[in-house]
Amino acid sequence: MTALPETDPSLANVDNGLMLVFNHNDPSGAGGLAADVLAAGSAGVHVLPIVTAVLVRDTASTRELHNLPADVIEEQVRAVLEDMPVKVAKLGFGGSAEGLATLAEVLADYPDCVLLTHLPDLSWWDSGEIERYLDALRELVLPQSSVLVGNRDSLQRWLLPDWPNSSPCSPRELAAAAAESGCPFVLVTGVVDGDDIVNTLASPNSVILQASFERIDSAFLGAGDTLSASLAALLALGASDLAEAAQEALTYLDRSLAAGFKPGMGRAVADRLFWANDDEAEDDTEPQEGEAQDAAEPPKPEPTKTRLSH
Repeated sequence: MTALPETDPSLANVDNGLMLVFNHNDPSGAGGLAADVLAAGSAGVHVLPIVTAVLVRDTASTRELHNLPADVIEEQVRAVLEDMPVKVAKLGFGGSAEGLATLAEVLADYPDCVLLTHLPDLSWWDSGEIERYLDALRELVLPQSSVLVGNRDSLQRWLLPDWPNSSPCSPRELAAAAAESGCPFVLVTGVVDGDDIVNTLASPNSVILQASFERIDSAFLGAGDTLSASLAALLALGASDLAEAAQEALTYLDRSLAAGFKPGMGRAVADRLFWANDDEAEDDTEPQEGEAQDAAEPPKPEPTKTRLSH
């Protein structure tokens, strides 16, 4: 692995603990704004959530999409940006090509705001809408993005659709494709290597960070939102070394997935508050002399979450 770069000047002076998030509302709580708020909140960041769309979904499938009008999205964004000094924004799902155009137009008025863009799984959507959305993402959003986060296969299908080789492209090749649209860094996830998942932070010129974690034998919803929100939160807290922030965000994701659970009949969900449910955090303090004990106090109920076994 090549040496880590020096502090990225585009990330300097980002330390106010506020983070703007554009995403859909997911009633299952698996992804979208719920994931963003919990992941960023775990880092101690105050999230400013901008609703771009409403998904009708459960843990098994997405049934409907209801986009918010572009003017409603714009009113939300300008209301908070005119009130608070926001230096970091994260884009999850913009809802539509029109929604992306609105976000790009507003953020162009705030050039000092660092934008992290996540490419979500769009396989549930109409193919024509996917194409329009990805075209807008490439032409309008990537030029304003500092970091692009996404699964390797999804990124390759989007950025390098005519890839000629039978073997997948490398993270550096994906970074080069993103850089053509103005985004200098790509965090590539989901590369399977035996029993591990390999994640790579790359620029067109170098592999900056490569981090492997043991693969968890379960299908998750919201992992990408969890990772990208965590990374954006660390930048909002002042992290200027992108590699260190990416490593910390990936470790947080790994621990969230390891503590994951299945709340319904579909896919698993990351426990973004795993740190609050640590068994070691239980209060085992013995009662002090003179303290009364209520012998009739009923035992605390066990958690209802169905935990995953690893």
